[in-house]
Amino acid sequence: MNHPSLQGMRLVLVTLALSLSVFMEVLDSTIANVAVPVIAGDLGAAMTQGTWVITSFAVANAISIPLTGFMARRFGEVRIFMCAVIGFVLASWLCGMAANLESLVLFRVLQGLVAGPLIPLSQSLLMASYPPEKRVLALALWAMTVVVAPVLGPILGGWISDNWHWGWIFFINIPIGIIAAYIVWKQLRHRETLTERTPVDYVGLVLMVIGVGALQMMLDRGKELDWFASVEVIVLAVVAVVCLAYFIVWELGEKYPIVDLSLFKDRNFTVGVITTSAGFMLFMGTLTLLPLVLQSQMGYTATWAGLAAAPVGILPIILSPIIGRFGNRLDMRWLVSASFLVFAATFYWRSLFYPGTDFSNVVWPQFWQGLGVAMFFMPLTTIVLSNMKGSQIAAASSLSNFLRVFMGGVGVSVATTLWEKREALHHTRLTEYITPYSHDVRQTVHALTQTGISEQQAMASLERAISQQGFIIGSNEIFWGSGILFVAMIVIVWFAKPPFGSGNSGGH
Repeated sequence: MNHPSLQGMRLVLVTLALSLSVFMEVLDSTIANVAVPVIAGDLGAAMTQGTWVITSFAVANAISIPLTGFMARRFGEVRIFMCAVIGFVLASWLCGMAANLESLVLFRVLQGLVAGPLIPLSQSLLMASYPPEKRVLALALWAMTVVVAPVLGPILGGWISDNWHWGWIFFINIPIGIIAAYIVWKQLRHRETLTERTPVDYVGLVLMVIGVGALQMMLDRGKELDWFASVEVIVLAVVAVVCLAYFIVWELGEKYPIVDLSLFKDRNFTVGVITTSAGFMLFMGTLTLLPLVLQSQMGYTATWAGLAAAPVGILPIILSPIIGRFGNRLDMRWLVSASFLVFAATFYWRSLFYPGTDFSNVVWPQFWQGLGVAMFFMPLTTIVLSNMKGSQIAAASSLSNFLRVFMGGVGVSVATTLWEKREALHHTRLTEYITPYSHDVRQTVHALTQTGISEQQAMASLERAISQQGFIIGSNEIFWGSGILFVAMIVIVWFAKPPFGSGNSGGH
């Protein structure tokens, strides 16, 4: 059933409501990260236990995102989206009211489960509301909120934790969610999508829940448990591989699959998903690494580290509507190629960090990286959805968003683990030159003791300087390597086939 596209103020309101829903969910997934030490302290839990506030949400969210396409086909996109928004508001209220860590983790699981459909269905409903020739603009406006929210999250989370009760990091979702739910119901309740009562693929559902849950748990717990040195991580890895391998084989032979893997037969979908997932992995890994380097090695406070990372959101806010306005006249492959080159250039710039790097050399690469971000989400989403029609849009959106979010988590784990491993390597290499027989070392120690400290304190000072150098060289290598990978990925983008105008995506 094809609904006519919305016009005028109705279209503005729907765009605002759907964007607010996405903003609320993406903000929530990053805002809590900063507040974990405060939450753990307030609820009388250890810092390691406090990380379950993040893990529980991530695991539940990873499980529910790929189910969105199936649920939307069965119950209708508008209905599922409304349930997700209202459920998210209620779960946020429960999280803010939690009296102990156990109940907070339980409510975060609930919050993660209901949040799953928000991003894929906001994309799908937005595209169905716009006329075909303006769908590129719709995706550009949607992408803007996905970019700005993770940047604002840590700043807002730090400020609320420092000045108010941590519960407010969850309570701020309530008014946003209520406004979004009211507008969506008022404007879209008569535009429900067609539903079909297909049999539930219970085997596929169980395999996916266990496989994805184990994989996400392995990702979140790995760093804390030293990866494959831990029996728990090995067990999770084996469970994930066995379940997901069986899941893929089962789904490909299933008449009514819980996740439609046949979408990968479409070349544009496959190319778009690979480049979006790999690009987001590198983006999230480096976005997480930057504040860590600034706080642990350069003496920045949490607030200043957040402010230094924030300029990445400036250019996308300015450029997204412009790119969206003229996007349907452009070949998306050129935009994505330009985006990847900007990422590579800014990562190279950032690979020149040294201990005394001034604030401007931290901020400017972030600012110009925003140009790459502005040309990243919208063109790649357009490529992913370019050949999708009707209910395929929700299924394709949920599958591509699951892989994007999951690979973002992989990026964070890989970047932080690699950073520590590289520091250990450089630390070993640098200390090879620190011997009592070295003339330079004796001179340095002598100069330090002249300032009034003991020889032991001078050696400890040298040790700190070596660690700092090791961490900074390690982060520089990760930024440099990420830049090389972005350049290499340009080749993959050109396997996509035009036309990319979303006009060939059928309406609902």
